[in-house]
Amino acid sequence: MAGGFRLKKLKRTFLFSAILSAALVISSVPISGLAHDDLGSDIIEKGQGAGYGKNDTLILEGKFRNLTEVAPEMKVIRADGKQNSFGDVYAHKGFAYIGTHTNNGGNGGVRVFDLKDPANPKEVAVFAHNDVPGTWQEKVIVKSVRTPYFKGDLAVVSVQQLNRNNPDSQGGFLLYDVTKPYNPKKLGFWKVTKKTNGTHELYLTVQGNRVLVLAANPYADYYSHGEEKDFQIVDVSNPVNPSTIWQFDPRTLEEIPDDFNGYHWNAPDGKTRPVFNHSTMVDDTGKFAYVSMWDLGTAIFDIRNPENPIYLGRTQYAPHQQGSAHSAALAKGGRILIETREVYNPSKAGYEQAYGYTRIFDIKDKTNPKLLSEFKTELVDDIEDGVTFANTVHDPKVVGKILFLSHYAGGVRAVDISNPANPVEIGKYVPIDSNVWGVFVERNYILASDIGTGLKVLYKKDAHDDNEDAEEPENDGDNDDNEN
Repeated sequence: MAGGFRLKKLKRTFLFSAILSAALVISSVPISGLAHDDLGSDIIEKGQGAGYGKNDTLILEGKFRNLTEVAPEMKVIRADGKQNSFGDVYAHKGFAYIGTHTNNGGNGGVRVFDLKDPANPKEVAVFAHNDVPGTWQEKVIVKSVRTPYFKGDLAVVSVQQLNRNNPDSQGGFLLYDVTKPYNPKKLGFWKVTKKTNGTHELYLTVQGNRVLVLAANPYADYYSHGEEKDFQIVDVSNPVNPSTIWQFDPRTLEEIPDDFNGYHWNAPDGKTRPVFNHSTMVDDTGKFAYVSMWDLGTAIFDIRNPENPIYLGRTQYAPHQQGSAHSAALAKGGRILIETREVYNPSKAGYEQAYGYTRIFDIKDKTNPKLLSEFKTELVDDIEDGVTFANTVHDPKVVGKILFLSHYAGGVRAVDISNPANPVEIGKYVPIDSNVWGVFVERNYILASDIGTGLKVLYKKDAHDDNEDAEEPENDGDNDDNEN
């Protein structure tokens, strides 16, 4: 890498100490959200609500004490002088890709940063920002792929409408060639029904020379009256011409009654629960998909034949628990499932008084996930401030035996899950007014995205950084994002 800066291969023990630090800080800029009054109070857009931490000082505890916040804030100002809010963060081959949220009318696209010098990330490109008017681009995933139609680094970007009544906007996802990160090139655009907001979260997976996107299109079933589904699998082997090959209809499950209307579910516990697809992910083998279906739980599919996936099983909840299955990650070679639950309303009648927390399952038998433990931070039971995103967990990432949680006001938490039945918090990074959206481990630095202030970089220099050859870190198959 340039400037004599060399990133070395990390030993597993070093990864554990370096892995936890990419949290974010929120600005006082208001974050716009999209209401879903016709769907009820269960639905709220990410970032809508207070979401501000109570911290007046930087907290570096446990494993985080050995980390340095070398790039504490990377705001991005558009050509018009305005700033977007920010979404998730991903990294690939020494470049960070950060999505943008809805502030100042969205259309912030994906910002690309060269991380040769982690203390001074250099923004080198922006893409997907001028393609579809009136939209925002929250989620981006990048992978190296090889198909009969395309060879290189492929990026998939979620596209969501700010206003479904805007005739010029359209939801779905964009595909870009980022083989040369300084010069991204648009390849294709997959469209979901105009009646829904678009594709919220998504996942890019490879099956040999075939490439698939698993798209989460919340309420597509509801808004299109069943014409399109919340969970769709799209073949993007030819990224110029993406093609939908399968959709999931929850009505096909025996436990879902025929009166299921694409959103409200008359659950066996007597409660009316919301069901929609919030997020998707796939294991490193490309064989099994884990789909966050809110109060239906995390649904597990065998997708080895992506035209005809097989539903295997799902996580379930006690009657007093809000489901709110938000995101998933895997550990121990895919034998352990991590489920985060984004409960933003801790005072909902008929349920426990608590924000969202993390659950850990044994899924050796994927048809029957078994709950091993639940992990809660000190924020979960702090409900005195009323409805806010501030205290709920958000996204999980796993590297080796360490679980990393982005936790809004709680910053980034590191949890030892070497014994999944007894998770133990071992580190905490909480910046001032924390509003951490996502976290990603890349070599010997930690990246995080903050809704208000964008990209954060935490770094620990290895003693051998001055050697010339940079190498990738060891990976035992448990890192769902250095693939996610």
